[in-house]
Amino acid sequence: MSDPTIFESCTNKYGAELSLELLQCVSDETQAAKADLVSGVDTFYLIYAGALVFFMQIGFAMLCAGSIREKNVKNVLLWNLLDSAGGAFGYWSVGFAFAYGGQVEGGPKTFIGNDNFFLSKDVDMEFWFFQYTFACALSSIVAGTIAERTKMMAYLCYSVFLCGFVYPVCAHAYWSYNGFLSPFAAEPLWGSGVIDLAGSGPVHMCGGVAALVMGIILGPRRGRFYDDDGVPLEEPKAMGPHSVSLQFLGTFALWFGWYGFNPGSTLMISNANIADVASLVAVNTTLGAASGALSGMFTSTIVDERKTGVFTWDTTAAMNGCLTGLVAITAGCATVEPWAAFVIGTTAGWIYLAASSLMLRLKIDDAVE
Repeated sequence: MSDPTIFESCTNKYGAELSLELLQCVSDETQAAKADLVSGVDTFYLIYAGALVFFMQIGFAMLCAGSIREKNVKNVLLWNLLDSAGGAFGYWSVGFAFAYGGQVEGGPKTFIGNDNFFLSKDVDMEFWFFQYTFACALSSIVAGTIAERTKMMAYLCYSVFLCGFVYPVCAHAYWSYNGFLSPFAAEPLWGSGVIDLAGSGPVHMCGGVAALVMGIILGPRRGRFYDDDGVPLEEPKAMGPHSVSLQFLGTFALWFGWYGFNPGSTLMISNANIADVASLVAVNTTLGAASGALSGMFTSTIVDERKTGVFTWDTTAAMNGCLTGLVAITAGCATVEPWAAFVIGTTAGWIYLAASSLMLRLKIDDAVE
């Protein structure tokens, strides 16, 4: 038997004769039903966006697996699974509490949260899930850089530490009501705070810096820059990818998942204004990725032609240019016009090529580069 309609429910209470009480009942019940629908739509939107972000773990796994030597593929795939498993434990136990626990709107600025460990109190579960997928993404950024030279137990501890402490500190600073960089703080930095919709800073820059530090500490893979006696090689030894197909699959999976990462960071979709913002974010995300891929590939081709006299199309430059463009547009994707997103992505492709060259000069080994 179906539930009674709003009108039937109200007439059962106040009778079918028209009255103020009946009209008020219909109005109240309609508003309550609308609020329930809005809440349900926004909840589903955030869960779906989180699922897209979590799908990026497949992208990281495939990109890393394709970029390294075949003998180490099994190892790096397990790392990516541990990012999700160990990261879930770290973010559930202490990470979310450090990021958002105890935040008070209008309260003082704090370094870290201090409440709701192990989700011991009420929390919007869909928001926890969405933020957990961000933490996993940050952790997986590191996996590619340090591949082929890290012990399993060390990596697991590192993954839990990133998801349980490092990312939460950054997320608290950028997005908590009490973060010192947050635009939601009572007195935002420089009057506006740091405008970063989806995490160029707290996710990608944080993960990139962590990967850089880890790469410097571990040193390069054996034979990459030095021979077995420790003598520097005249030219770095190429340790190319064993599967370009997996690299491309990973790149496309990451690009696809970014449509959860960026548009999902509006956190809701149930009103026209927010829907327009999410639409702009999707367009800018597309243009950032596309222009980064084009600038990375064509600039690399031009530079190689000047050096060698031969035109070559570098797939790695195209893929990494695309990903760099995505990272670059993530912060401002809701606040810039589409033409600016194209410029940002193009510039990001050039920055990738310059940074890649600099890392080779400094003998910093990034397996994914």
